[in-house]
Amino acid sequence: MPSFLELCQELFDSKDLYVVLGVDKKADYQQVKKGYYKKSLLYHPDRAKDNEKELATKKFQILGKVYSILSDKEKRAAYDDTGCVEDEDFIDQERDWSEYFRIIFPKVSLGDIKKFEEKYKGSEEEREDLKEIYISSKGDMDVILDSIMCSTIDDEPRYREILLDMIKKNEVEDFKSFSRESKKKKESRRKRYADEALEAEELAEELGLKKKKEDDNDEDLSGLQALIQQRQSDRGKQMNGFIEQLEAKYGGKGGSKTGAKGKSMRRGKGKKN
Repeated sequence: MPSFLELCQELFDSKDLYVVLGVDKKADYQQVKKGYYKKSLLYHPDRAKDNEKELATKKFQILGKVYSILSDKEKRAAYDDTGCVEDEDFIDQERDWSEYFRIIFPKVSLGDIKKFEEKYKGSEEEREDLKEIYISSKGDMDVILDSIMCSTIDDEPRYREILLDMIKKNEVEDFKSFSRESKKKKESRRKRYADEALEAEELAEELGLKKKKEDDNDEDLSGLQALIQQRQSDRGKQMNGFIEQLEAKYGGKGGSKTGAKGKSMRRGKGKKN
């Protein structure tokens, strides 16, 4: 069985844990946490296609292991000194994933998330994220909208304006997939978002989420769950019960405490997986 660092190399093209998490070696705890937060949004299994879920799950679990090392002073110091990590079985099938996320991310209200969105949109951080994803995706607007935090289809014109300015200033390459994107692809993307919005509306009614969503103070969610839910709600795709679903689908055998709820959510989604 390959070592943990070998798996990092295989799945993230690097054995450097800082590179895997996308943070500097001098990053403080909050920066490490933020790096993990962002990477988790990109690689969580529920966003993967059916034929990519197994790979996405492995990446997601590796990120959790990397975070557990870099967020722990003693483990991080040992890694910095030796470049080695313990090759324990990091894919713990019996792990309580819901508890894991509650420990890592404090509970916040939807009001907190809206404040985060207001601060993030139009910020230098968003601009840098947009630039990074534009380059890595070679200008694929589908990937850009699926990857930028808090993005919606309505952000596309704004993103295009920012990217065109970057191209003009020679900050980034003018990729054909961006500047010469076909009308058919653009229409397909808008149709997909519209379909997701309709599906979310129906699901929200079925799960009784509408009333809950109206009261920011009563909607208490863990940070990762909430940010994912808010981002996809903006796109019109509800993700209620994300953590319970994640545990039920990817946490191994799972316990009776969350199993029933996970099954209920899958029924609500029409058993797409």
